[in-house]
Amino acid sequence: MGERSENLNIYKKAAVESMFDSIAWRYDFLNHFLSFGIDRLWRRRAIIEISKSYKNPHILDVATGTGDLAIAAMKLNPAKIAGIDISQRMLEIGKEKIERKGFAGKIELISGDSEKIPFGDSIFDVAMVAFGVRNFSDPLKGLSEMKRVIRENGMIMVLEFSKPSGFPFRPVYNFYFRNILPFFGKLFSKDNTAYSYLPDSVMKFPGNEEFLKLLALTGFSDTRQIKLTGGVASIYTGVKLSTQ
Repeated sequence: MGERSENLNIYKKAAVESMFDSIAWRYDFLNHFLSFGIDRLWRRRAIIEISKSYKNPHILDVATGTGDLAIAAMKLNPAKIAGIDISQRMLEIGKEKIERKGFAGKIELISGDSEKIPFGDSIFDVAMVAFGVRNFSDPLKGLSEMKRVIRENGMIMVLEFSKPSGFPFRPVYNFYFRNILPFFGKLFSKDNTAYSYLPDSVMKFPGNEEFLKLLALTGFSDTRQIKLTGGVASIYTGVKLSTQ
């Protein structure tokens, strides 16, 4: 059973890497277009949450993609930001963006797996991830790795889609995610699977209270959820206490 689970994880990881490599050239455009630009506001709000606890933090950005969250975190005047991702093409585009913005001395993007983070224990003040946890082949293992690499009293920040429960957001959200988003995603990215995968992964993701329980199971304390845009997305935070 363990070997079968490991094989499934390897398969998902390879499939996710291939998918993001294929859409990397359109990824930033589609993120902004399909969210009507609100994704930028969500990232800024997530960074504000970090700013309440840290000044000049050393940050790890997991599943960094093309580096948008890492770039947004420059508002914190960080000591250093390291971003990791399994998609080489996404990293290439991210490095180009960071170079253009003059942040190459502060942000370093490297190839890395969320389940085998290539850093030692207790290095970072903050480990953050935007729209990436639902792509982890093993979310609990990925979150545990993020906990491992942050210092005592360090913070995890997860920005992720969540499923709104109230009217009118829920029916509108469900229709948009199941119909509009896949259509335009396929149209612009020329990928027939990526933007069908997105709504499926969101619907299967253990959001809201379930995700808070997952953070607690990982060993994080003081877990919180902040709902954004009627619950379309959420910011989740937790702290690695000194006793852990």
